[in-house]
Amino acid sequence: MKTLSTMLRLSAGTLLVTLAGCEPAGTCSGDWCGTVVVSAAAEADVLLPPASRQDVGIAIGDLLFLKLADVGPDLRTVGNAAFVPQLAESWEFTDPLTLVLTLRSDARWHDGTPVTASDVTFTFDVYRDTLMAARERQRLDRIVSMAARDDRTVVVRYSRAYAEQFFDAVYHMRIIPRHVLDSVPRDRLAGHAFGRQPIGNGPFRFVQWRTGESIELEADSTFFLGRPGLRRIVWRFSADMNTALTQLLADEADVINFLGGPDNVRRVEEADHLSVREYPSSVYFYVAFNFRDPSDPSRPHPLFADREVRRAVTLAVDRPTVLQAVLGGRGYVPPGPMSPALWIWDDERPRVPFDSAEARRILARRGWMDSDGDGTLDRGGEPLAFELLVTTSSAPRRQAAQIIQEQLRRIGISVRITELEFNTFLSQAANRQFDAVFGAYGGEISPASVGEVWSTAARETFNYGQYSNPTVDRLIRNAMNATDVQSAEGLWDQAITAIVEDAPAIWMFTPTTAAGVHRRFDGVSLRPDQWAATLWSWRVPPDRYHERDRFAR
Repeated sequence: MKTLSTMLRLSAGTLLVTLAGCEPAGTCSGDWCGTVVVSAAAEADVLLPPASRQDVGIAIGDLLFLKLADVGPDLRTVGNAAFVPQLAESWEFTDPLTLVLTLRSDARWHDGTPVTASDVTFTFDVYRDTLMAARERQRLDRIVSMAARDDRTVVVRYSRAYAEQFFDAVYHMRIIPRHVLDSVPRDRLAGHAFGRQPIGNGPFRFVQWRTGESIELEADSTFFLGRPGLRRIVWRFSADMNTALTQLLADEADVINFLGGPDNVRRVEEADHLSVREYPSSVYFYVAFNFRDPSDPSRPHPLFADREVRRAVTLAVDRPTVLQAVLGGRGYVPPGPMSPALWIWDDERPRVPFDSAEARRILARRGWMDSDGDGTLDRGGEPLAFELLVTTSSAPRRQAAQIIQEQLRRIGISVRITELEFNTFLSQAANRQFDAVFGAYGGEISPASVGEVWSTAARETFNYGQYSNPTVDRLIRNAMNATDVQSAEGLWDQAITAIVEDAPAIWMFTPTTAAGVHRRFDGVSLRPDQWAATLWSWRVPPDRYHERDRFAR
């Protein structure tokens, strides 16, 4: 009879053959080998950066495509002194509204074509095109133009001066190749074959995408910023978090960037070949209410168009208890739509309290009573009941949804939880087919991210609940246009206060992220805005090579 360890080794061996494309083992030697297998509970959507909406696709895209410059280790987004060059090697403001960027002469696309200023201006046009609906488009609104002075010089002109001018010009766009994509009509670009077989300019080249299984990248040994520390990266897709975790514990994978609840963290801590790496999170989790009727969007939602009902539901949820149960207390209850990665975060900012008694009083004032004694409040013969969408790929959300369901049941609100596979979940949320949806948003390190979900303009993208408040829009706009940090901070404070008072969502928790990482890697670092941004600098010392490290094409 095979022992468990024997079966795990056999399973790992089978995986190695699969991931290597049926290559013979042991073909890589010397001091530059190393494969990292990332276990993900969802598949990438597309590998064209302006079209990517999903975390896995964005993470992989950051290894294939470069920015003009990146934030430094302190993640400072104001000014330009702390930024790290990528495609741009230098820059200067010739006046308050004009930025001149000089590109590196040795930057190349993976097909050998030089990266030029024409690629940058093309990328800017694609990101700004309404047909693309890029998630970063709003962050580029105050850039009037990007023009090529010559092959290596880009001139950026702004409509006004503000604190994050440089950040907006260099950070949000991943530069894409004009010579490959310029002939593709914009309305077909998001679905073009390039998104599944991209040609990038970053530290890794695309190798293959096995639908439903994996995406494989290989290092560019001639990468102009220095040879990557790893030879190969494989993203392996799983149906859910439990499967992904099983692969990690069985030594079939090397990394899970978000372990979720305390039980998962404990299991990784107990595995001899793994370590737990904690890092700040830029993600916050929230339950968003739909302001429109999902069966007829022309009508207001029968429950959540009422601000007082939204406030009552929020008061009835004990978020500190949820945080403790789901994450073992590793994280924070956010005071609004933000994470600790934003410089406007304030630990002392008041939170909406847990107050089920006040929730009951509010609902009673709105006419919600248990008239038939069945335990569920009703009004005019209609029960106070709604559906909550949750993705199966997120164990913390699934667990939190069950706790919320029980807490709301105690005050007479009936919640039906619908669990969906991630891509189906995302599609249903984007199409506004829900009463409430358990979402997550992050990756941004600028307060402007608040506007990417909670402004009127965001109703076409990530504002799934269709929340809109002109006062909030004005405060966000003024905060983004502020030229000094102090003025911006005051305006952001007012905007957050106004949003919280409107109760368009329940801001549930922002985790202190715990990743599971194989112990053989050196140079491990994880960033809150994009955990995989520094993955290309990890390496495996030759005396720690795993069997899968020795595969090479």
